[in-house]
Amino acid sequence: MITVDEALSRVLALAAPLEAEEIALTDALDRVLAEPVRARLTQPPFNAAAMDGYALRRADLDQPLRVIGEAAAGRPWQGTPDAGTAIRIFTGAPVPEGYDHVAMQEDVSRDGDTIRVAAPQNRDNIRPQGSDFHVGSEIFPRRPLTPRDLGTIAAMNVARVKVHRRPRVAVLAGGDELVTPGTEPGPGQIICSNDIAVAAIARRAGAEATCLPIARDTLDSLRARFADAASADLIVTIGGASVGDHDLIGAATAELGMERAFYKVAMRPGKPLIAGKIGGKAMIGLPGNPVSSFVCAELFIAPLLRRMQGLPDESREEYGILGHDIGPEGDRQHYLRAQLSHEDGQTVVTPFDNQDSARLRLLSDADALMIRPAGDSARKSGEKVRFLRLR
Repeated sequence: MITVDEALSRVLALAAPLEAEEIALTDALDRVLAEPVRARLTQPPFNAAAMDGYALRRADLDQPLRVIGEAAAGRPWQGTPDAGTAIRIFTGAPVPEGYDHVAMQEDVSRDGDTIRVAAPQNRDNIRPQGSDFHVGSEIFPRRPLTPRDLGTIAAMNVARVKVHRRPRVAVLAGGDELVTPGTEPGPGQIICSNDIAVAAIARRAGAEATCLPIARDTLDSLRARFADAASADLIVTIGGASVGDHDLIGAATAELGMERAFYKVAMRPGKPLIAGKIGGKAMIGLPGNPVSSFVCAELFIAPLLRRMQGLPDESREEYGILGHDIGPEGDRQHYLRAQLSHEDGQTVVTPFDNQDSARLRLLSDADALMIRPAGDSARKSGEKVRFLRLR
């Protein structure tokens, strides 16, 4: 067995960032840029009024001023700003060259075409040309694009962007005991839920994920499902990777020429994890236990999908304090389902007493996975602990 850190390193080495594709900016939410976006214009393109009021010369603030025109957004004033004059101006309108101040309308008294600035002026209330960005300015966030990113890029007058292609993930659950949700299970059968959860993790990580039909416990069925997954960038199998007579993933992948990166990780839940390449494509074989498959998908599949989209590696580990006493740990790194609360400005991490890895309801109720190193000694309430926040 290898450690979790070594397993993650080997998983991340299975794939490189995928090729770029150009898409409309309107379709780019949650996509990852493959190259910087450069502004095609300067913003603001001119000195702009930051509020409604009157544009004037600061040198003329202490005298009555004659109003000689009006400017609004999209309707600039075209006259000459002589001394002793002002124009009515509205937010976003160009401030004519020669005026260097906008007095907000609440600070101005007006009588016909004559105004006086009645309050002290501490700000010019002008947004300078280029104060946001200039032609050629770059934006290149190293995360999935957010609505605020799209708004900024649109303001840069960019309509199309280059992004990394979304990874295609094929999720394959196998076992004669499995039936799809909504089906009445027969004797000895259970509902297949792992593939749906794992595919959801993949989609949340930015992938296009497909749940393949359930494979039966025959090599012919597995061959057919692997053929269905031929176009995927990442093949994820669930179950069948242990050592039982009906656990055929190892045999099927060996037949397909899998280059194995590792098999078995010193962790719980999730020990029987397999990873490697088939035909140059990444493949990860998750345990069939529901909680084990979920934990392994969070720890290994989500980071690999980030790598495939050109995103930097990230550590999701946080620190909190233990909510109650716990006994010593065994010889594998343990990920305990836990709930989070807050007390005196600190995050309190309280693991469930029952950590049966077949209990999905506890996983649904959990806020986090508390991390206990292999061989960890008994811990007291209030001690510092590590955790991964579940999303």
